[in-house]
Amino acid sequence: METDYNYSDDIKKRLRRIEGQVRGVLNMMEEQKSCKDVVAQLSAIRNASDKAIAQIVVDNLQRCLLEEKESSGNTDKMVEEAVRLLVKSR
Repeated sequence: METDYNYSDDIKKRLRRIEGQVRGVLNMMEEQKSCKDVVAQLSAIRNASDKAIAQIVVDNLQRCLLEEKESSGNTDKMVEEAVRLLVKSR
């Protein structure tokens, strides 16, 4: 069974914001801004990206767990896979 994944408008909005932040960092580099300022912005991008990853996993895990339960599948394995995805993203 193929699952339709849930990518909410909120997630897409977050990613567009991250996209804008990346463009901002590139502009900072072009303008020869300080290393400290560039790294601070990159850190903010990483944090925003981590939050987006976590939200995507959570939103889709709920749906996948319900579907797996309905088909009498192994939900423990699915939770383990979700945790691996989160750990791998860091």
